[in-house]
Amino acid sequence: MSNPLDQVFSALADPTRRAILAMLLEDDMAVTDVAEPFSMSLAAVSKHLCVLAEAGLITQEKRGRVKWCKLEPDALRAASVWMQGFGQFEAVDLDGLERFLAAELDDPGPDDPASSLSV
Repeated sequence: MSNPLDQVFSALADPTRRAILAMLLEDDMAVTDVAEPFSMSLAAVSKHLCVLAEAGLITQEKRGRVKWCKLEPDALRAASVWMQGFGQFEAVDLDGLERFLAAELDDPGPDDPASSLSV
């Protein structure tokens, strides 16, 4: 795969790799700590980490005898820009919609027959 965007989407296609990225959102982690929650060998987790590194989603560095993994924050930018080009991936402000509807339903307008009745 020579296209960087292809590599990113290929790396994101695996649920284990997405879980690893979510873990790395918190902080840098040693490879052994990344592997801990998974029921697979350290070698299998290392292969997943290599795929993420090749896609540019993480970097790995050796600190003493420990190999550390770090999330690359700008790595998903190209994928995000590509998806936003379709326009259907824009965030919807559901809280704002709820506030608008509550205000409209609680405040009867001048066309509401109930608002012209006097008791």
